[in-house]
Amino acid sequence: VFNTQVRALARKIRSTGLKSVVVGVSGGLDSALCLIVAAEAFDLLKLPRNAVRAYTMPGFGTSRRTRSNASALCGELGIPVETIDITAACRRHLKDIGHDGTTPDAVYENAQARMRTMVLLDKANMHEALVLGTGDLSEIALGWCTFGGDALSHFGVNAGVPKTVVRKVCAWWAAKHASKTMADIVATPVSPELVKGQTTEEKIGPYELHDFFLWKMLKEGAKAPAALRAAISAFKGKYAPQDVRKTFGIFRSRYNSQAFKREAMPPGIDVFGIEFAGKL
Repeated sequence: VFNTQVRALARKIRSTGLKSVVVGVSGGLDSALCLIVAAEAFDLLKLPRNAVRAYTMPGFGTSRRTRSNASALCGELGIPVETIDITAACRRHLKDIGHDGTTPDAVYENAQARMRTMVLLDKANMHEALVLGTGDLSEIALGWCTFGGDALSHFGVNAGVPKTVVRKVCAWWAAKHASKTMADIVATPVSPELVKGQTTEEKIGPYELHDFFLWKMLKEGAKAPAALRAAISAFKGKYAPQDVRKTFGIFRSRYNSQAFKREAMPPGIDVFGIEFAGKL
C-alpha cells in the first residue's frame, strides 16, 4: 500500500512540473501517512525533503499530544513545519457571520476545517505547490469530512486507503523506523479535534466495522443483508449484534446522504480498486 502511494504521488508531482507540496499535519493518522508518503516520494524523485512544507494549524479542540506529535514527526523526517494558530481567525469569522463563537455546532466545527484549507491553498500559491489531501477512503465513503474544507485539495494521497489500513501502514512504518512518535500517533484515538475531547468512533461506531461493510459491499458486491450477516458472524464475541446493526445503519445512511461530497472530491490514488456505487 505504501509503495503504491509513493509511486503514484511521485508520478503526479513529475507530471505537474512542480517541485513542492504542502501538507496540513494534525498529529493524527491520516496526515502522518500522507507526510511519510510525501517524504518517500521526494526521495524517489531526488528532490529535497525540505520542499515538503508542513503546517500545523491548532484550533479550538487541538490537544497538546497531537500538536507535539505533529511537530516531532516532521522533525524526524527532516521536513520544515510552521505553526499557524487559526483560533483568532476563526473567532473573527464566527463573529462576522453572527455565530456566538462558543456553541459547538456544525458551523463551529466546519469553520475551522475551512479555515485550515484556505491556509493550505494560499500557502500552495505562495510556494507554487500542490496541496496534498489527507482524507482516507473510509472518511470519503462516510462523508466524514467538511465540504469546502478538508474534502478539498489538489491530490488525495490517502483517498484509496481505508482507515484500518492507514493504521496498519503507520504501525508498520513506526516499527521499521523505531519511531516512538509514530507509535504514539497510532495509539491516539481518531478525532478531528474540532471540539475538545471529541472522538470519532464514539459518534459513528468502530472503523473496523465500517471498513468491513465497505469492502463487502463495494469491493465484493454483497447486498446489504448478506454484508450485515457476515459482519455479525465475523465480529462475534467482539461486538454485540445490536451494535453491529447500529453501525451498519450509520454506514448506509451516511454513505447515501453524503454522496454530494464524493462528487466534488479531487483526484486521488487508487489502491484497492474500490469504486463508489449508487445507493446502498
